[in-house]
Amino acid sequence: MDQEEIWAALETERRGLADLLDSLPVDAWEQPSLCEGWRVRDVAAHLAIATRVTLPWALAEFVRARGDFNRMVRDSAVRYAAGRPIGEIAGQVRESATSRRRAPTTKPLDPLFDALVHGQDIAVPLGVERAMPLDAARACATHCWERGFPFYPQRRLRGLRLVATDVDWAVGDGDVVEGPIQALLLLLSGRPAALPSLGGAGAAALVTRMA
Repeated sequence: MDQEEIWAALETERRGLADLLDSLPVDAWEQPSLCEGWRVRDVAAHLAIATRVTLPWALAEFVRARGDFNRMVRDSAVRYAAGRPIGEIAGQVRESATSRRRAPTTKPLDPLFDALVHGQDIAVPLGVERAMPLDAARACATHCWERGFPFYPQRRLRGLRLVATDVDWAVGDGDVVEGPIQALLLLLSGRPAALPSLGGAGAAALVTRMA
C-alpha cells in the first residue's frame, strides 16, 4: 500500500471504530478487552490519543513508566480514559479519522495496524463481528512480521510457517499454521483470541507459545 492508500484505509477504519464506540452501551465500556489489564474504555482512549501525542509528552510518559514501553502505553491510556466521559473519547476517535499526524517514531503503517488490531480488542470480547479489510490486514501483517518491535513475531513463532487462507500471504518456515489473515494478524500481535480460527500441523504448538 502506498501512503495515500494507507491514509484512506485508516480514515475508513477510524470512522468505523467511532461508529462501534457510539453504539456500545455504557456498561460495555467497562468490560475487559483482549489486552490484558485494559478495559474497552482504555483501548478507546489509546486510539483517541493517537493523533494527539507530542514528543515531549511521549518522553515524559516514558520516564514516568521507568523506561517500560508497554507500561507507558497502558498507563497513559488508563489515565486518559479516567479523566474523560465516553462520549468525548468516541468523538476524539472520530475526529482523528482525517488526521495525517503520527505519533513520534512511528512508521507509516503503525496507525493502521493499531486501528485494525485494537478494533478487534474491543469487538471480540463483546461478541461484535468486525471484519478487517483484506488488503489492509495483509499489509499490516507483513509490517508486523518485518518490524519486530514490540511483538517480535519472528522470534516467538520461529519454526512455523504462517499461511493465509483468504489472501496471498505467507511467512516463516516450518510446520504450517493457516487461517484468515485477520486471525494471523492477531496472532502476530500476541492475541490468543486468534487460536480458534487457526489450523494446520503447527497450530497445536501455538497454545504453549501463546501461554
